[in-house]
Amino acid sequence: MTRESESGLPIEPVYGPDALDGWNPDDKLGEPGAYPYTRGVYPSMYTGRPWTMRQYAGFGTATESNARYKQLIANGTMGLSVAFDLPTQMGHDSDAAIASGEVGKVGVAIDSVDDMRVLFGGIPLDKVSTSMTINAPAALLLLMYQLVGEEQGVPAEKLTGTIQNDVLKEYIARGTYIFPPGPSLRLIADIFRYCRAEIPKWNTISISGYHMAEAGASPAQEIAFTLADGIEYVRTAVAAGMDVDDFAPRLSFFFVARTTILEEVAKFRAARRIWARVMKEEFGAKNPKSLMLRFHTQTAGVQLTAQQPEVNLVRVAVQGLAAVLGGTQSLHTNSFDEAIALPTDKSARLALRTQQVLAYETDVTATVDPFAGSYVVEKMTDDVEAAALELMLKVEDMGGAVSAIERGFQKNEIERSAYRIALETDSAERVVVGVNRFQLDEEEPYEPLRVDPAIEAQQAARLAKLRAERDQGAVDEALGRLKKAAEGTDNVLYPMKDALKARATVGEVCNALREVWGAYVPSDVF
Repeated sequence: MTRESESGLPIEPVYGPDALDGWNPDDKLGEPGAYPYTRGVYPSMYTGRPWTMRQYAGFGTATESNARYKQLIANGTMGLSVAFDLPTQMGHDSDAAIASGEVGKVGVAIDSVDDMRVLFGGIPLDKVSTSMTINAPAALLLLMYQLVGEEQGVPAEKLTGTIQNDVLKEYIARGTYIFPPGPSLRLIADIFRYCRAEIPKWNTISISGYHMAEAGASPAQEIAFTLADGIEYVRTAVAAGMDVDDFAPRLSFFFVARTTILEEVAKFRAARRIWARVMKEEFGAKNPKSLMLRFHTQTAGVQLTAQQPEVNLVRVAVQGLAAVLGGTQSLHTNSFDEAIALPTDKSARLALRTQQVLAYETDVTATVDPFAGSYVVEKMTDDVEAAALELMLKVEDMGGAVSAIERGFQKNEIERSAYRIALETDSAERVVVGVNRFQLDEEEPYEPLRVDPAIEAQQAARLAKLRAERDQGAVDEALGRLKKAAEGTDNVLYPMKDALKARATVGEVCNALREVWGAYVPSDVF
């Protein structure tokens, strides 16, 4: 009996050599660390060292989040990953009316370089790699990180990490955009240029399919729309006069890992192969690093359940295994209680221990690309690749990712997929353990971690103190130069850094840019 994959593609009960008729291993596979990188971007993969274990954390105040980071580092985390609250993600200060009720809730509140200094207090920035899940105001948070590094005596060329900086997926699936697409893409090109000159080891963008998947995208949709966004970013930078090999080696990607191991492994392999060919054939990239699709993975938050939350420990382990077998460069494993509330210290530690068990107690790190040559995985890789390329062609026919976004194409496709999944779950055709099968008559009580609502008042007080102490003239002068750069063609990051150093706030800097560039209003609100 044939089943369907998450992408709606057939999965046969038995695969043999006939599944790969006409299949050329040299063209499809190659060697690990060699074009087209189907088998992984590095020759040795995890046989030399494991992936970067990067735990996503941030809540409440910078002080609270700093304590969590130090605990994670003590427990063996190799890299930090910062979650910001919604006001910060939207470019608003904690004391803005629109921020009411959201301060510190889904991440840490960062209003100024003062908060960033507290967030990384006692953490040597030349010894850690930091990923920041921030998009529209990504330049601001990166510059504040650089300023804190300078205060620590760490030169910018020693800073390593990633800013997500992927605004196109915000228009598609997530909604934390600020500016219209045109200025947003210009800002991204400025970041590429700035980092090449000032912070050369920084990954300037993490082109994200994760949030599309969380919104309901299938695996084929996830990689198709993510790679289409990546193509748009590369075209923007090239059109701005940059050579592709000057910035493409610092591009990175961000995907989800679901419980469907075989299709997830196939998805990662297909994504690497497609990207390598696009960069070589469309953009003429010469540097092998420009062809490599390097990616971070997070286990699927959307698959976690509030019912019987301990079962999520199993789900996360399976999802993490899928990411590792698929060749991820770094991994965040979700905590089992995230469907209920922010993770507790214990659940965050258990999530990290899950990765450590995969790395040190299993044999999946003993050999490179364990699934190479598997009939089912190779066939599924071809199928996912074909489905993704078909969707990418539709995006191209509409004029590229931005034009397709403006027509609502990606959003509509993802919503159709999400609706299909919801129907299958409601009918129990799709089994979700503890939700539509194997339920308990009564759920066990669970005490979640809660954010203190007093945080909002505390942040407002910090902002009032900051504004009273700083040199307002210096702030106004720097913001004026920022607006002038935004009106012209100068790189906006240099005056932006000056404004932040003078202790301008996130909201003030974003408002200065809003005055010049405007704010994005989606067409479907009319």
